Amino acid sequence: MRVWQGRPFPLGATWDGQGTNFSLFSEHAHTVELCLFDDAQRETRVAIENRTAHYWHVYLPDARPGQCYGYRVHGPYAPTEGHRFNPAKLLLDPYAKAIVGDVRSDQANVLPYVPQPGNPDADSEPDDEDSSPAMPRCVVVDQGFEWQDDRPLRRPWAETVIYEAHVKGFTRCHPGVREDLRGTYAGLASEPAIAYLKDLGVTAIELLPVHHIIDESFLSERGLSNYWGYSSIGYLAPHAAYAATGAEGEQVREFKGMVKALHRADIEVILDVVYNHTAEGNHLGPMLAFRGVDNAAYYRLVPDDPRHYMDFTGTGNSLNPVHPSVLRLIMDSLRYFVTECHVDGFRFDLASALARELYEVDRLSAFFDVIHQDPVLSQVKLIAEPWDVGPGGYQVGNFPVLWSEWNGIYRDVVRDFWRGQASVAEFASRFTGSSDLYEFDGRHPFSSINFVTAHDGFTLRDLVSYNEKHNEANGEQGRDGTEDNRSWNCGAEGPTDDPEILALRERQQRNFLTTLLLSQGVPMLLGGDEFGRSQEGNNNAWCQDNGLSWFHWEHEPAQRRLLDFTRRVIALRREHPIFRRTHFLEGQREGAALPDVWWFRPDGRRMTQRDWTREDAHVLGVFLNGDELHEKTFQGDAVGDDSFLLLFNAHYEDVDFSLPDHTFGAQWTVALSTTDPDEHAGARRLGALATISVTARSLLLLMGSSPQEGG
Repeated sequence: MRVWQGRPFPLGATWDGQGTNFSLFSEHAHTVELCLFDDAQRETRVAIENRTAHYWHVYLPDARPGQCYGYRVHGPYAPTEGHRFNPAKLLLDPYAKAIVGDVRSDQANVLPYVPQPGNPDADSEPDDEDSSPAMPRCVVVDQGFEWQDDRPLRRPWAETVIYEAHVKGFTRCHPGVREDLRGTYAGLASEPAIAYLKDLGVTAIELLPVHHIIDESFLSERGLSNYWGYSSIGYLAPHAAYAATGAEGEQVREFKGMVKALHRADIEVILDVVYNHTAEGNHLGPMLAFRGVDNAAYYRLVPDDPRHYMDFTGTGNSLNPVHPSVLRLIMDSLRYFVTECHVDGFRFDLASALARELYEVDRLSAFFDVIHQDPVLSQVKLIAEPWDVGPGGYQVGNFPVLWSEWNGIYRDVVRDFWRGQASVAEFASRFTGSSDLYEFDGRHPFSSINFVTAHDGFTLRDLVSYNEKHNEANGEQGRDGTEDNRSWNCGAEGPTDDPEILALRERQQRNFLTTLLLSQGVPMLLGGDEFGRSQEGNNNAWCQDNGLSWFHWEHEPAQRRLLDFTRRVIALRREHPIFRRTHFLEGQREGAALPDVWWFRPDGRRMTQRDWTREDAHVLGVFLNGDELHEKTFQGDAVGDDSFLLLFNAHYEDVDFSLPDHTFGAQWTVALSTTDPDEHAGARRLGALATISVTARSLLLLMGSSPQEGG
């Protein structure tokens, strides 16, 4: 075998058309071996003798795409000093572009120590059993792909509607998708899947993690698996199990094909990424990659007890983005998926963990600095889940410019409002873009990613059907999943045949969807909520890779009605820029005939300070002025729109609203009713000062001509 010295960069295995360069970072290793595997899984070890600034590198002119490989890294096994090197354990390349195979713990011990049940100090001595029979392999890939004219879509935030979905779950049961493609990247790229998304009207799909995943060992013992995928081990490798065409590099090409197909349909792709922890768990976890390559560099260790890990994530470990080479890994992973795979943005799981410099969350951390100055990453959509489980981790509203955030406060307030437990003042603030959270430092309404439900928690249908979680299927005796659901079952727990309860649940789902899609900010719709998907009360279905989580496409009449209604509201948002402003509402502007927003009581009069502070107030009207948008097109032309009235009634009784006087508009038509989703827009017309009844727990949307025309 020909062995050349190679180059330190780029990291990972890089095929250049003539041979493959291998480079691995390890600051504390003594020696490194590259392990090559043939089709019969025979191992050939190549000692890497060239080291440049902690990068171990070698070039093999005979290594081709499809070559399987791993590493063995030699160094001290001294857990109390933070080092856990063990060359008996085959390691994955942190920069692998493709990974094939699963961890097969029944074939060999992947722990770096001899397991001793009940012994908390079992990791103190190394194990010498070769883990190779149990380990997946990295694969050299050819990055070539025919992108044709594919380009970043760069859709403005204000025009974005996000759809959160799982690659597998979305098409696993889809009857229109070819059976061998269901549950794969190719399935998501199929014509029926894309046609559904286009018809729904969403503009971006936010995919649950697609970085290569390793299941936790205790799940297989329960007959479960990590469905959500928040257990990454390969930050540059698309998860192989989601590929229909093969797992020895084919998954990379299939992933790119999915992105290309979605772009062709004008749909952006946003990836949920997990750079806060890895699949290796706590100090008693397996040795798969980072722990054996350089534990002290890759992980945050307890300063005065480096045997143990800092855990800001609840998973047993936290990656260490303070270390330059770990920060480089994160940035290289992000750039790779933008430049090589053409994705349009990222949602960062537990993003507060990435912003911790030494201990506290720091909005000026190196993580933000590097992204903000990067000419590639600063141009894509950046979404933070602005919390972690560590002290001071809840940081909603505190991320810097360029970032949008999952607005957990929006979720909580909107849930509370429609069950009669939030003030109208709080609701009004969330409905208008949460300026109290985002305006002070120059951010915009689209900094708020508004959502009512997400993968983590109840689905929308379950939110209105259950008061309590029902997570028995997870095998943890109900200990898992949040207790803070802010849900209301409308009078019966779970399934019921009571027609009044069913009607109320349908109306509540429409209330939530309409509120979400007409709020200022960027709406994120949990996939399946548009047709009332249920998880039978399970609010933590992370390990349910089965029919509980998969989408089912044979819809009942109520589900079809909800789907039609959702399409209608999304279309309304798309057609009317008044619901997707790029600047916060201001109220009365000097020289303007009317304010851009005006809040009123059921009697048609302006809300007073006392009205805003009443704890028993669950009814609210708002006028949105289509003549006061102060928006411009790209070419600089002024943007105008119709004016609207929204009448919210979260009370348990019907309420009569008196419409404002003719100053605000002489004629109004009912554009949307959550009480009667089949009512055609314009079927009812009302004049100024007219009285209209708003059904208990419902909302009405009225559209008028501009005030100047109507008055």
